[in-house]
Amino acid sequence: MRRKEIDYILLKMLEYKKNLSDLNFTPGKPIQVESDGELMPVRMQPNFSCLTAFQTEIIALNLINNNRELTETLIKRGSCDFSHQLKDGVRFRVNVFSRSSKYSIAMRKLETRIPTIKELNLPEVFFQMSEEKNGLLFVTGATGVGKSTSLAALLNQINETKAYHIITLEDPIEFQHSQKKSTFNQRELATDFDTFQSGLRAAMRQAPKVILVGEMRDRETIEIGLAAAETGHLVVTTLHTADAGQTINRILGMFSTEEEKLIRVRLADSLKWVVSQKLLPQTGGGRIAAFEVMCTSLRVKDSILHGEKEGNSYAEIIKQGSARSMISFDEYIIRLYEKGLIEENTAHAYATRKDIVGRGIDTIKSSRGEATSDIESLEMDRGYRRSHQ
Repeated sequence: MRRKEIDYILLKMLEYKKNLSDLNFTPGKPIQVESDGELMPVRMQPNFSCLTAFQTEIIALNLINNNRELTETLIKRGSCDFSHQLKDGVRFRVNVFSRSSKYSIAMRKLETRIPTIKELNLPEVFFQMSEEKNGLLFVTGATGVGKSTSLAALLNQINETKAYHIITLEDPIEFQHSQKKSTFNQRELATDFDTFQSGLRAAMRQAPKVILVGEMRDRETIEIGLAAAETGHLVVTTLHTADAGQTINRILGMFSTEEEKLIRVRLADSLKWVVSQKLLPQTGGGRIAAFEVMCTSLRVKDSILHGEKEGNSYAEIIKQGSARSMISFDEYIIRLYEKGLIEENTAHAYATRKDIVGRGIDTIKSSRGEATSDIESLEMDRGYRRSHQ
């Protein structure tokens, strides 16, 4: 199987379903595409009803395209990441990984056009975030929830309004930014730099105003990112954490007990925003994002410096911080339900605290004149007392 044949298969997969996000090649399964969060088999000619380990390995090696460094990484670490582009300009983020001595491939389709904050219906705070001059800004969440897309929209807003030098360190490059008002230099791991630590160190000598780090994966990268934020850079990055509290605790957990006090001080001074996101099934099909937003404040700084306390947890700070544009996942989910964008069962399923979301939904239903309970009527059991006398 040659590279041209593989590109032909990829094109056929793209044509099979609209709004697809991922392509999947796994031994023992048919060729699959993912749309709206669900995998489905692809029927095509030639028919790949059940991929063999040999077929997926050949596809993987052709995508790697004799890149020695990627091949060595795959053998040593069991997986490698890179990008792949078709002749028509469609690009993919590719992960090849081993499982039981066989190779599987996950390919994320990358958008060729960068969406705006408004087009994505991101919270209005993203416009405030684009005005930050320095500090640390985190967008967090699980894999595949759209963190990179949200960050691309944020950088695009800066690109359209600020004459900044922006450097991105990515693995791989997902959105290709055009040169607008800002000057963009996008660098890819394994092609332009060897590790995020070395790329971030070099970036601090390249006179940027904004630095995007694809992911803060380890202690050293966090430490260099803090140093960059402290020296007047705006450092924008991601973490695979569920919410603001988990994000801060993950960062602190990377350092030893002896270092913790100093790191708490540095983080309290540098942290500006933590935005976490999830993807929920949308009414009528598709998916929609829900957000938790926390910005820096005196209470946030106090919790970072001295740890969370009763009455001063990150969750409580966010709940009481609406005046500063903070919002919890539960409040955001209630708003999505109120607008008819998600169903009631979806709201309950994705709630952090089901009692809060339940009360919010009941309030909305009451204001609409809808029943808030399935119980239609209550009647006293008059025979109960007589039977127990």
